Amino acid sequence: MAVFLGVIVVLAVFFIIVMILDCNRFVVRKYRCREGKIRKDVKVLLLSDLHNKSFGRGNIRLLKAIDQIAPDMVLIAGDMYTSTAGGDTQTAAELVCALAEKYPVYYGNGNHEHRTRLFPMEFSDMYRKFSEKIESAGVIHLVNEKVSLPNFNMDIYGLEIDREYYRKFKGMQMEGAYLEKILGRPDKNKVSLLIAHNPDYFKSYAAWGADLVVSGHVHGGLMRLPVLGGVVSPAIRLFPKYDGGEFREGDSIMILGRGLGTHTLPIRIFNPGELVVIELCQS
Repeated sequence: MAVFLGVIVVLAVFFIIVMILDCNRFVVRKYRCREGKIRKDVKVLLLSDLHNKSFGRGNIRLLKAIDQIAPDMVLIAGDMYTSTAGGDTQTAAELVCALAEKYPVYYGNGNHEHRTRLFPMEFSDMYRKFSEKIESAGVIHLVNEKVSLPNFNMDIYGLEIDREYYRKFKGMQMEGAYLEKILGRPDKNKVSLLIAHNPDYFKSYAAWGADLVVSGHVHGGLMRLPVLGGVVSPAIRLFPKYDGGEFREGDSIMILGRGLGTHTLPIRIFNPGELVVIELCQS
């Protein structure tokens, strides 16, 4: 019994150490996606799920790493802050504004931004102040809108889906007409890049016509196991199909970042934060 308890204690200490380390570090993941419609190659940096985490004062470690990558643009797939009543958005806003001083930044909302936007009675003017601050810094904040980049022959869409699509346990089907209603029809002659925080509806995004989808939300499944991958999704589903990495559906590609921070459960085990680099190339 004593030996058994000793093993349990050693394992517990080991996992706690790994968790502390992984909650306070990040890695760079690189993907190369071929897209025949792109007019010229573009290096994209994807951020998501910061949840007000700071890697050094003013997120200096993140900013230095991003400067070394030297992206052509930055895409943000939401949840840069946490929707906590009385909370603040300063850490997220400072990072996003610092990036906007150097790079074009395109920001799509996650469920936390969406929640603070919908319920000002609970969250006061948290969303309004954050949105105004990043937009005044030059960030293109896309809430069911698109921006056209003719130099790349690309349209970037920022998707904000209804809260019912984030419900726990049982997934909800997304009807085909839903995306067309809120985003319109994509131009098949252009690259349609969709910033969509929730990856669970990748099949619907592909059917709508997205060439490239960038997502977050799942935090890599909190803990990652060999072969099995991420353990649990925010919807409380075990071993989610979409936990992080590259996925394909027909001609569509989704790059799912594992995020940078945590909320509610401060757990990341064998699952450090990620800076995601996507090289979108003609060949």
